[in-house]
Amino acid sequence: MTRTFHRLTAACLLSLAPFAAQAQDQDSVSLILNWTPGADHSPIFYALDQGWYEKAGIDLDVQSGKGSGLAAQNVGVGAVDLGIAELGTAFLAKSKGAELTAVMALYANSPFTFYWKKSTGIEGPEDFAGHTLGNPSGDAARVMWPAFAKAAGIPADGVEFVNISPAAKVPTLAAGRVDIISDFYNGHDLKVKEFGDDLGFLRWSEIGLNPYGNSFIVNNDFFADNAELVGTFVEVTQRAYRACVDEPAPCIDALLSNASGLQREAMEDQWGRVMELMRTEATMNNGLGWFAEDRIESTYELVDTYFDLEGGFDPSSAYTNEFLSQDIKMTAP
Repeated sequence: MTRTFHRLTAACLLSLAPFAAQAQDQDSVSLILNWTPGADHSPIFYALDQGWYEKAGIDLDVQSGKGSGLAAQNVGVGAVDLGIAELGTAFLAKSKGAELTAVMALYANSPFTFYWKKSTGIEGPEDFAGHTLGNPSGDAARVMWPAFAKAAGIPADGVEFVNISPAAKVPTLAAGRVDIISDFYNGHDLKVKEFGDDLGFLRWSEIGLNPYGNSFIVNNDFFADNAELVGTFVEVTQRAYRACVDEPAPCIDALLSNASGLQREAMEDQWGRVMELMRTEATMNNGLGWFAEDRIESTYELVDTYFDLEGGFDPSSAYTNEFLSQDIKMTAP
């Protein structure tokens, strides 16, 4: 009886060995978002729910964020392995010593937009002076505000910044507690529905400021030690974003099941705008998430021009397309 027990135990252990090996082979990877979960992050949650990261050997820990500045800082010092941050903000952090590299573009177009109510008398940035501008302290638009002010020809100290949470932006503007808010264009439809004809807005790209927006970044030390793992993450993530372009509904389902307080209609609207931001000649012709060299250089020059970077660097060292498949492309409009 004892011998039989041992033989059965050994057989069970052998049958479980592949699963144990698979569990041991999982590499823990941390990812900090730029903000709280939204439609632009839905492909990540879709890939998690589908088990794509797990099957690729990645145990992905997704952390909510509080701004591109914070995400870039955390990735830059190695507090987290990967992150999502507006690329200009990441470049600014890199110039101050943050060790990071961009590996995939999410927003190939700048999402920065200012919103206000026309009834306040504001018609454009020339009227911003003397008004309050609400956003979180780590908001990418606040970090990049000097660039906007200079491009728009208005004084950088002409507005009073008010700290508000991302979720409070629209309610605070509606209640008149601030005069202007900064937000990403992916949430445009929510403002249209809230304010109707009273809505005033300006996309930064309209005044010639179109740096790369949100991008996936990786800590350089982690990258050096885990290049293959980073490549696997990019491969899965690129595939997930294209899957959600082709069929958004399951991705919105995954987002809603992983994040509370979100409304399906709003997330569907957001995803439609996200796809606009993802679409450029480079992402349609070279690969979804592809960085164009000239756009990288212009993003760097923008940051350098307006912030006079003390710790300048070669922009070609700050990004790579190495892991992006050219078989996975962004769709045409």
